Amino acid sequence: MPDDRTTADPASHRVADHLREQILSGAISPGQRIRQEDVAEMFELSRLPVREALRMLAAEGLTELHPNRGARVPRLSMHEVDVVYRMREALEPLALAESMPHLTDGDVAELRDIQRDIESNDDIQRFLELDRAFHLNSYQGCAVEPLSSTVVRLWNSTQPYRRAFVALTGPGRAWIINAEHNLLIDAIERRDATDAENVLRGHIRRTRTELSLHPEIFT
Repeated sequence: MPDDRTTADPASHRVADHLREQILSGAISPGQRIRQEDVAEMFELSRLPVREALRMLAAEGLTELHPNRGARVPRLSMHEVDVVYRMREALEPLALAESMPHLTDGDVAELRDIQRDIESNDDIQRFLELDRAFHLNSYQGCAVEPLSSTVVRLWNSTQPYRRAFVALTGPGRAWIINAEHNLLIDAIERRDATDAENVLRGHIRRTRTELSLHPEIFT
């Protein structure tokens, strides 16, 4: 996948950055249309950079483009989210195994810092940002671009459902997340890829299983 930051103009990046933040934060929700003319007016731009921004976001799994109907944030069914989580169970442990040999002691220390921030935080939106940073930082050493970009795309597509789940279950389940994150850091620090993959796979599977108990999230 080419790096869109080297091929698109700065205005498109500015629009994409804004819309990305709005989608990931939940300000623009699944199924909601993104009207090019409204975005162009807000940024005082023509529609061309807005179309380019939407194309960039579509490549990241954050928007879907329909001829004659414009763009919207994808809305997934319960079954589709289950399948995406199964894909994550398969691909993220592989990305972690590819990443681990290239993570420095400083990278591991940064993961510990993020985890400390997670444990001292009680805001849902901030937790989602920190949790995303924790996992994606652990994959940063993966040099296989099709794998790393696919992992980010899968994270993007499940973000709204993860947010709804965290809001529904509240802080009562935080201790499980923290325990699994700390086990993951320990395995990474020991450079034990087998342990790290097993912990991560179970971490993702647990969320998938718990999501299946809450069909109201998808209606």
